[in-house]
Amino acid sequence: MNDILQYKGYYADIHFSADDEIFFGKLIGINDLVNFEADSVKGLKKAFKEAVDDYLETCKELKKEPNKTYKGSFNVRIPSELHKQAAIFAALKKITLNDFVRYAIDLTISTEKGSTDKLKHQLSK
Repeated sequence: MNDILQYKGYYADIHFSADDEIFFGKLIGINDLVNFEADSVKGLKKAFKEAVDDYLETCKELKKEPNKTYKGSFNVRIPSELHKQAAIFAALKKITLNDFVRYAIDLTISTEKGSTDKLKHQLSK
């Protein structure tokens, strides 16, 4: 099961509220808060596309960059034992811990890309 929608390179995570009997979602990867909702899957997909289009149009009118800017650095909190194992592994491979983490993230994303491409195809139906 996947709770992600994709349109024009933008993504949203989606949920269902059993209490309210409504689907709702939020755009991810942007600096602003953009929500949408509907009472059916078809309506949710339509509301998502409308939210993306409206957001892009608003950003264009305001001359604002719609995408979130990423610095390329972030803190990662992991258990100390895992940190130790990663540091030893990196040292044995004669690479920095930073390069090891970069490699691990890249490998994970590359491996998952095939799954993501399949998902995009399914969502476009």
